[in-house]
Amino acid sequence: MIEIDGAMGEGGGQILRTSLALSLLTGQAFHLRRIRANRDRPGLRPQHLMCVRAAARIGDAQLQGASEGSRELRFEPGALRPGHYEFAIPTAGALSLVLHTVYLPLALRSSEACDLVLEGGTHVKASPCFHFLETTWRRYLEEIGIRIALRLERPGFYPRGGGKAHAHIQPCAQPRALQLTPARPVNQITIQSAVAGLPLSIAARQERQASERLRATGLPLQSRVEEWPGGPGTMLALILHGPPVATLFFALGARGKPAERVADAAVDEALAYLDSPGGVDPHSADQLLLPLSLAPGASCYRVSAVTRHLLTNADVIGHFIDRPIHIDGTLGEPGTVTIN
Repeated sequence: MIEIDGAMGEGGGQILRTSLALSLLTGQAFHLRRIRANRDRPGLRPQHLMCVRAAARIGDAQLQGASEGSRELRFEPGALRPGHYEFAIPTAGALSLVLHTVYLPLALRSSEACDLVLEGGTHVKASPCFHFLETTWRRYLEEIGIRIALRLERPGFYPRGGGKAHAHIQPCAQPRALQLTPARPVNQITIQSAVAGLPLSIAARQERQASERLRATGLPLQSRVEEWPGGPGTMLALILHGPPVATLFFALGARGKPAERVADAAVDEALAYLDSPGGVDPHSADQLLLPLSLAPGASCYRVSAVTRHLLTNADVIGHFIDRPIHIDGTLGEPGTVTIN
């Protein structure tokens, strides 16, 4: 049984999700201790517990320690079972985290397409929102041969949650290697400003603030102001168009947070990316690492910033498979990922 310290590196839930995915893919059991040790509320929260239960269900696994608040987990995988699954997080926990846990085993170890119905938060803090999955994440996966169709049935914002999304995962014999150097420039920006259960004027203010600040980039701007069902909640997304895929940055509203500050948070991230040499965005950089570590042939891609998530994910992968991964660059600065 592989021993993993959940306090290593960034010490968050990504260690758990990568371990679960690789356990299902390699058939190796693991023991994870000090789960999410570096978070304000350590241990398994509802969304992390659902990741564990989802992995156990698709992989017929044996579990010890699968309870809310648990800081230790033993996971022994069985045979993977493709099919139709429904996973519901009873809070506003991010449903994207459950998808990230199970998509790769279902894609690479199934001979038939699999369907997931996921419920929980679709737009919550510190997790990829649905529109990032649709715009950026799944399109990077297409570049390496993994095809996932996504559909948002209803949005779910913190603290109510209640969002619902569908994922259709095609089988893939093996992912392809990826070469993305040098980085290529952004050629257009789309502003998507949306509210759910709140006045449309809030979305208009978000869009106006973002437009005013982004005009200085000199890039062509397009805008969409939208009203969604459900809520309450508000979101502003900035889609930076350019090869190989569009990159999305987003920010969420919160009680007492002016619409202009929501826009500023997303614009600050986008401008930091535009001021960098470019490449794969920080959120996609560590998410690409896992499938590419299983692809035959060498991969190499530039990243706009080396993050602790990226470095930690490389460490976790090394516990399960023997694949040289080199990350050149200083933390917080641009770098290059090479998988030999």
